[in-house]
Amino acid sequence: MKLGLWFTINAVIAVLFGLGFILMPAQLLSLYAVELPVQGIFVAQLYGCALLGFGIITGMLRNATPSSGEVRAVLLGLLVSELLGFAFSLWYQLQGMANSLGWLTVVLYLVLGLGFAYFYFKKPAA
Repeated sequence: MKLGLWFTINAVIAVLFGLGFILMPAQLLSLYAVELPVQGIFVAQLYGCALLGFGIITGMLRNATPSSGEVRAVLLGLLVSELLGFAFSLWYQLQGMANSLGWLTVVLYLVLGLGFAYFYFKKPAA
């Protein structure tokens, strides 16, 4: 798989979830059996803003040179973000904080994190 395709996949996922958290956070979280007070809805919308930004960044980088310093910096940032997201979502899922749909979040973070790790540590083509 090429980095451009991986960035595109991430962009689609991030933009969809980002818009969901911005426009209908309570409805999206209810799918996970999570209810938040008004303050929590606000934080969920801020999270959606970050996801939307990540989606735009990766979408714009889909044609960038994989070995450039800027792309490597983005890869490292996304790798850290995804692996931390995996760790937290796994922890909360194992604590029974969300329903079985929460496993989708765990898997998404893991797969995206592994993909960014692959591209970050991949040796550049000669």
